[in-house]
Amino acid sequence: MFRFSPRAMLRLLAVTAAAVATVFVSLPSADAQAAAKAASPTPGGKAAAAASAAGASAAIAPKATVPIDINRASAAELETVPGIGKAYAARIIAARPYANKAQLVQKGILTQGLYDKIKDRLIAKQ
Repeated sequence: MFRFSPRAMLRLLAVTAAAVATVFVSLPSADAQAAAKAASPTPGGKAAAAASAAGASAAIAPKATVPIDINRASAAELETVPGIGKAYAARIIAARPYANKAQLVQKGILTQGLYDKIKDRLIAKQ
């Protein structure tokens, strides 16, 4: 049987705890393991592997969103668009109606950079 001094025992315990923590940090997450398993080839052949990989990427990809009508949307609906906060929503509502969504930049409501990022999420129905 080994005898350790209290100081040596604490050091051994600290080293062991550090090793265990390193192992847990370096392990891939369950999501990464599931994606790797879905991307690995299956006995069904290339078609099955491609279908499972497509399913994994579809689960990760964001869902398509319905465009928001800038002529009818409430402030809360406008605020769901990334980059549009309370101030921008109020400015959009105050400058209604819009013949097209490009008028958000023409009227000085949005900057060109912000408009370019969110233009696919907006529509302007009459």
